[in-house]
Amino acid sequence: MFDSIISFSIRNKFIVALGTLGLIAWGVWSFTRLPIDAIPDITNNQAQVLTVCPTLATQEVEQFVTYPIETAVRTIPGVVELRSISRFGLSVVTVVFEEDIDKYLIRQLLNEKLKIAEAEIPPGYGTPELAPVSTGLGEILHYRIVPKPGYEDKYSPIELRSIQDWIVKRQLAGIPGVVEVNSFGGYLKQYEVAIKPERLRQLGVSLTEILTALENANENTGGAYIEKNSEAFFIRSEGLARTIDDIKKIVVRTEGDTPLLIGDVGEVRIGSALRYGAVSHNAEGEIVLGIVMMLKGENAANVIQRVKERLAQVEQSLPEGVEIITFLDREKLVNRTIATVRNNLIEGALIVIFVLVLLVGNFRAGLIIASVIPLSMLFAIGMMQLTGVTANLMSMGAIDFGLIVDGAVIVVEATLHFLHKKAGAQLAASGGTGPIRLTQTQMDDAVQTAGSRIMRSSVFGVIIILIVYLPILSLTGVEGKMFKPMAETVSFALIGALILSLTYVPAVSAAFLNKKLRVTPTVADRIIGFFQKLYLPTLNFALRRKMLVLTAAVLVLAIAVGNFLRMGGEFIPTLDEGDIMMHGFCRPG
Repeated sequence: MFDSIISFSIRNKFIVALGTLGLIAWGVWSFTRLPIDAIPDITNNQAQVLTVCPTLATQEVEQFVTYPIETAVRTIPGVVELRSISRFGLSVVTVVFEEDIDKYLIRQLLNEKLKIAEAEIPPGYGTPELAPVSTGLGEILHYRIVPKPGYEDKYSPIELRSIQDWIVKRQLAGIPGVVEVNSFGGYLKQYEVAIKPERLRQLGVSLTEILTALENANENTGGAYIEKNSEAFFIRSEGLARTIDDIKKIVVRTEGDTPLLIGDVGEVRIGSALRYGAVSHNAEGEIVLGIVMMLKGENAANVIQRVKERLAQVEQSLPEGVEIITFLDREKLVNRTIATVRNNLIEGALIVIFVLVLLVGNFRAGLIIASVIPLSMLFAIGMMQLTGVTANLMSMGAIDFGLIVDGAVIVVEATLHFLHKKAGAQLAASGGTGPIRLTQTQMDDAVQTAGSRIMRSSVFGVIIILIVYLPILSLTGVEGKMFKPMAETVSFALIGALILSLTYVPAVSAAFLNKKLRVTPTVADRIIGFFQKLYLPTLNFALRRKMLVLTAAVLVLAIAVGNFLRMGGEFIPTLDEGDIMMHGFCRPG
């Protein structure tokens, strides 16, 4: 089979050229759509149920909120793990599912069960809601909303928070790939009615009456329509309070012809909701913070770019003296990581190309072998995009160009060796010393003969390397999410290199290798000869002292195993993001 593939490729160079151009186009197209991130997302297939219950202590949250939710969702098929956190005013239930269950099917099943749980939770104790479809790597951008120099006294924390919630957040929420925008810091604006107890006693009004009046009078209603002169006039009642004066004029009750207003029994003012924290930056005082959350599975680099473009548009609509400043941008980490991988790959490729050209001893042959590197990478990128593998430090950093060019080196080196022997035999038969020029047909036959002799060994070598990665490909859970992309990327590159060795390399070798053959030694021959002289004495010694060499090898293995057992280990390499994170805790009481 391999002989037929090589023969077809050599006879149909134009088809191989078209296939190579198609591979390049596919790889470039896939690269523009390839998800890029710093590290793999190892978050398991989970969903979170959040319930805010501000008036409940931890014990009540656990008893009346968390327990009914856990009981309801426990019966969903495919649940692997169920855990919860109950704190003052907050319940968080995390449900982990099997990896092959669709994330949106999970949310549908949870919503059905949460309806059951709501019936078990006492009224007023909170409503369970599903957290956004995001992961631990979902925080892609942090920004702060601050007044510009000279406007510090013009905007209060309440006004800055209102700008974030009603101007910035609303416009960022519609960006493709953004699942949520969270707001922190500042004060949440609200209208407060500060009741005067002495006025209540004087007028004989209860708090229930005031609450009922505020609820009933603060709404808009509809009233169908009235027909007049063949026209329909729609009826609507506008009672929604828009200003403090509107709230003051709400009628509590009427005594005779005199209405009792909200403003008569209390003070209406702008206040803020009770908060449990604040945000500061660089010890410069309190700020308003916005955190952009990315949808699970999206391309972080593309989403961040879209968010930045929208922020530039939003900033133009902000009130005078207010600006948006980004201070935690994951694009910087992604760019640094990708730059590290890119530089390492380029440096490794250049070293491999230099060594190939030097040791092969033929510039054209070295370029043919080196061209397999970018073509194999394009094939791997295409397969990564097709299978959903993200380009990151783990997946791209494990590529070994030495393994990739192994098959091409074998084919080209075998071809050069065959041509060298053929030229030597012809010169010896004719007694000449000059170069021998081959026709294209002779060159095609030579490449086919040389490739057919060794291709089986080359293919088996690649298969053996691929078998080494099978245990990694069989990993599941967090380990699989971390290390499977590495094995998949290397396997894609090796498969691409193998296909190129069977098709592209023989065709290009037959077309572009020098058909003028000489038998004079090259620089590469001298280098190889030098190393052979150094190696032969060592080889002869090892053959004469077999037991000594075997004992030394076993001893080295034992030392290595001992060191390995005492050596520490980490799940992933240390990753310096260039940021410092600190958590502060305060003991209860």
